[in-house]
Amino acid sequence: MTFLARLRAGELTLMLGIRGSRTAEIVHIARSTGHHAILVDLEHSPMSTDVAAQLCMAAGSLGLTAMVRVPEREYGMIGRLLDGGAHGIVAPRVETVEEARLVARACRFPPRGQRSQTAMVPQLGMRPAPARDLNPALDDVTVVQILLETPAGIANADAIAAVDGVDMLAIGANDLTAELGVPGRFDDPRLRDAVATAAAACRRHGKLLMVAGVGDRAVLDALVPLGVCPLRLTGMDTALLYQAVNETAERTRTHASGIRPHDADAPGGDQHQAAVHAADGQL
Repeated sequence: MTFLARLRAGELTLMLGIRGSRTAEIVHIARSTGHHAILVDLEHSPMSTDVAAQLCMAAGSLGLTAMVRVPEREYGMIGRLLDGGAHGIVAPRVETVEEARLVARACRFPPRGQRSQTAMVPQLGMRPAPARDLNPALDDVTVVQILLETPAGIANADAIAAVDGVDMLAIGANDLTAELGVPGRFDDPRLRDAVATAAAACRRHGKLLMVAGVGDRAVLDALVPLGVCPLRLTGMDTALLYQAVNETAERTRTHASGIRPHDADAPGGDQHQAAVHAADGQL
């Protein structure tokens, strides 16, 4: 089942964000923890397109969908990322139908778009293929997600959803609430209104809607009935790493505070110190 077909069928789909990792190990972790997709974030990291492509190729080899969030209005790198193995593009802070059309056309071959012709891509096993076969095969599976993060973008949601080649809209709740003057207030009724507006536009034009950035599960659950698809970003690797390290450090401090150090001069003290040093040497 393809990525989009899975979402249209209402299947919960987990996506791991990658911002700090630079090797395929993180993709293997995503696969072994039950994720279905990765989001390589080039908007908020200095990661190169080469590293992003390597992560995308690893994802494809493991049966995961690889989405890449490009920097704002960096349309020129879209073709390079798709040629390098990305299965889809997330375009941030889109506000107008013209911007959405530029993204969609950069992701599709003529006549639907203006993606430059290539003959070999990782998605097809790097086997040379004629344009008559390669173009429709890639057009059919390339995912285009438009990220609405401003009141202007929400106001134009219907026109953007109508653009040929756009598969999904997404609402970036962090940036949108900041634009509304209530950063991080996901319970603000204007966020709910924005989701309802985008959901209605998606229904009219047969597109999918995702909501990202809402940390409060109860708030997100309340938005789902409006028409939000079951694509869930489980977190960014950097935030998840911090959380794990912080929790481990807290457990270690709590455990250590309850242990009375052995007196080296007491019976058995030397043996205890030797054991400690031996354990340190194994780290």
